[in-house]
Amino acid sequence: MKKTYRVKRDKDFRLIFGQGKNAANRKFVVYHLNTNQNHFRVGLSVSKKLGNAVTRNAIKRKLRHVLMEVRDDLKTEDFVLIARKGVEEMDYKEVKRNLLHVLKVAGLYEEGSESEEKN
Repeated sequence: MKKTYRVKRDKDFRLIFGQGKNAANRKFVVYHLNTNQNHFRVGLSVSKKLGNAVTRNAIKRKLRHVLMEVRDDLKTEDFVLIARKGVEEMDYKEVKRNLLHVLKVAGLYEEGSESEEKN
């Protein structure tokens, strides 16, 4: 994922958490804030409670892969994804299904011309 698609600065995280809206399901929480940009930006948060560094990085890779797969259908907002307990045991298809669900609930994902079930 390119740097322009990432929320990295603490100031940006605080702004999204402080002024943004949130939505959740059993596996993810998403905070989002509308900003005037040409594309979305995402910050990922995976707690140490979910496993060691290898496990946490695997979760983040799955999340980034799903986001890059559906990037054309995402709204141009900044958002932060927080993984909840149980995500570490899910396979890619389950992660994708749950992530798209929470993004739809938040109003960040609208299925366009591409099918969400390519796999």
